[in-house]
Amino acid sequence: MKQLYLVRHAKSSWSNPGLKDIDRPLNSRGERDAPFMGKMLASKGVKPDLIISSPARRAHKTAKFFAKAMGIDKKNIALDERIYDAFPEDIFEIVREINDENQTVLLFGHNPTFTSFVNRFTNKFIDNIPTCGISGIVSKAATWEDFATTNSELKEFYYPKQYFD
Repeated sequence: MKQLYLVRHAKSSWSNPGLKDIDRPLNSRGERDAPFMGKMLASKGVKPDLIISSPARRAHKTAKFFAKAMGIDKKNIALDERIYDAFPEDIFEIVREINDENQTVLLFGHNPTFTSFVNRFTNKFIDNIPTCGISGIVSKAATWEDFATTNSELKEFYYPKQYFD
């Protein structure tokens, strides 16, 4: 059984309009939500074998907060440039390339791609993965290469507004 957690980056700042999109940092809400959601997921016993992140500053920072909450060195976060500006099919290819020694994987990236991925490659439909939202997918596939709609199910869905007003 394989477990894939898609984590949309936490809320980002738009305070500097001259900044390139890839360089946008987290805003204060993102700085609050990312550590909280990382601790929440860790409290559910999730211990990733692998963390992969978009190189976008906001996604990588979110991944660092989760890694810290889970006792994983932030140096062990793999960056994959394909996640930034990806289509759902690109994420599917990244998933299918994961080494099979990794049973639980956290993938940090962006919308609308992550929401589209969940809706296309699992048995459930969700309207939107909010910022810092987590979609937990369980696959009965023996290998990541065999990950498919027919053997994968959305089992968990968490987001900050479930915990904060």
